[in-house]
Amino acid sequence: MAVNDMTNLTLGPIAYHWSTQTRRDFYARVADEAPIDEVYLGEVICSKRAPFHEADLPATIERLERGGKTVILSSLAEVMLRRERKATADLAAMEAPEIEINNAAGLFARGKRPHRIGPFMNAYNEATIAWMAGRGATHVCLPTEMPAPAIAAAAAAARELGLGVEVQVFGRASLAVSARCYHARAHGRTKDNCQFVCEEDADGMPLRTTDDRPILRVNGIQTQSESYIGLLPEAGQMIVNDVTHFRLMPQAVDMVAVATTFRNVLDGTHSLIDGEQALRKLCDGISFSNGFYHGQAGYRRIAAAAAN
Repeated sequence: MAVNDMTNLTLGPIAYHWSTQTRRDFYARVADEAPIDEVYLGEVICSKRAPFHEADLPATIERLERGGKTVILSSLAEVMLRRERKATADLAAMEAPEIEINNAAGLFARGKRPHRIGPFMNAYNEATIAWMAGRGATHVCLPTEMPAPAIAAAAAAARELGLGVEVQVFGRASLAVSARCYHARAHGRTKDNCQFVCEEDADGMPLRTTDDRPILRVNGIQTQSESYIGLLPEAGQMIVNDVTHFRLMPQAVDMVAVATTFRNVLDGTHSLIDGEQALRKLCDGISFSNGFYHGQAGYRRIAAAAAN
């Protein structure tokens, strides 16, 4: 599956509450070893976590840029408190690096200065993308639940407007964010006195049905899919349909190896079959899904489509 040089691999912001040292080690490896073009940094899920890693941001940015990566700072997906409004406004006031906005409060604060649109902003159709472009958007990451025809239509519209188009091709899908923290409630704590229990679940807290089947993951105020989105087989068609960026979401697996697998298949140095086998080995025990892309229930894996 050899593709042109305009196809970019990106690494989304870490959604989980990883420890400070884990984050430092993670981004050091990404900077030095991962065939990633662009890296998104910042706390997107819970503002209470931000102080744990904000102090490291300048050094992380410098390390990643020294490694040849473009850095983008992402905003919170949910803005409710005064401190969250201030943090969003401070981010929106920055001239560099680029910023990705995930909440309407960020759009208001940014005005018409250039910015990217994150996957929490619900850019589902051409009219919305055109409106966003008119407000200064230069790039849009589409929501994970969009099917192939909608992605193609959105990407065509974005191309005409000169916008980059990004689709998540690996990692858990974000299904919802809430004002309440179920992660804390599940441990008998309140949101204000959570004691950062989410740090115990580096890949999200599993939820199971009454008959003991895995169904979802909880990450603070966020609900995620149990399966990892896996759209490596669909990447070629998305490139044809003008998708310019493929997003890998950080999970508790070897993300350098995941990125290398995607890059090798996209560059045509490894076959799709080899790539799929490598991903299954790297993510042992985790199922993959592509249902949303094929217009079906998101958790499904459409085997015939994957094989093609």
